[in-house]
Amino acid sequence: MSDTTVIRPPAARVVQGNLKLYATSLRVRDLLAEHFYDIERLDPEDPNARGFQRVLNKGRAKKLADYLIDGQQDGDAFLPTSIFLATDKAVEFDEATNTLSFDVATVGPFSVVDGQHRLEGLKMAADRCPELLDFELAVNIAATLPNISQMCHFLIVNTTQKSVDKSVEQRILARLTAAVDADDVPNLPKWIKRVVESGDDEQALRIADYLNNTKESPWYQKIQMANRESKTATITQKTFVKAIKQFVLTANNPLSTYPTERRQRIMLNYWAAIARLLDTGKPTVLFKFGGSELFSRFSIPFFNKLAVWSDFRTGTMEQCLSQTFGNLEGEFAGVGHPDWWLSGTGAAMNLNSAGLTKINSELSKALHRTQGVPNTMQI
Repeated sequence: MSDTTVIRPPAARVVQGNLKLYATSLRVRDLLAEHFYDIERLDPEDPNARGFQRVLNKGRAKKLADYLIDGQQDGDAFLPTSIFLATDKAVEFDEATNTLSFDVATVGPFSVVDGQHRLEGLKMAADRCPELLDFELAVNIAATLPNISQMCHFLIVNTTQKSVDKSVEQRILARLTAAVDADDVPNLPKWIKRVVESGDDEQALRIADYLNNTKESPWYQKIQMANRESKTATITQKTFVKAIKQFVLTANNPLSTYPTERRQRIMLNYWAAIARLLDTGKPTVLFKFGGSELFSRFSIPFFNKLAVWSDFRTGTMEQCLSQTFGNLEGEFAGVGHPDWWLSGTGAAMNLNSAGLTKINSELSKALHRTQGVPNTMQI
């Protein structure tokens, strides 16, 4: 190994099941060395991307930097929580001297499984206060850890110990579902394992991505995807996907048994029919939580009825929905009119869970009073 990039810190080996960690401390100048670490951010545009981190919050990192600089001047700067670094390569450990040894040029860059904001804060602080380059930070290093395992550990740390954005969590769970048959996935907490094995996050995200990325979709560019800025989004990925998982992929919805591509197309036809009847192009609650939640719920009885007809064409759905809306009575009659859904003035602005449940019940009753649709034909 070349001594110019070799680091030999004292360390303690910690074994946790199949995970082997080295607990040590490193100076900020070591951590900030070129190619020492790499923060792999989740790329919402590339489902095959390697990244798994949340988007960096510069404001959060700056607050930490300000604190460290103020504390350094008074001798009170401390950051006791450790960061978690990982590499798929091996490192050397001398049991006799309890010394870790690795060549950054060979082993690096380390992946930051946990602690990206602390590292960014330290980097900002050291740029303004060079004395902090000698500040020591507690570090846990995992060696010979495959990338898929690093992703799993990120998910475990950020869902069992602290919060991570639900949209990022959904993306990681979907990737783990896709990888479970091709990669060696480490032991996961039972609740995470159940979600991964069910595949619901992956299937729900496929629907969300399809509706959000297809130009003829009423939801085109309206879903705020994980780690993505959007000026046109009206609902978050986590909210939209949650409704899909809860009502569309449930056992009593026939769509849950259909192939992926057909399921996506049916959902596009469904929302196209809804939009034809209720969307006038004005700001509307239809494409926010209220609309997404209500029509995800209503998809259960609606698709069960269409499954009997074996007809999921947009025109058929529009005709059936129109009859259903026409059958609504009393205070619920407005649900089938675009004005009822308008932002700011429509009654849908005040929808809550109890109200959605009641409206869905009335829609289901009205649906049962609809007449059959002639000339049925499966898509």
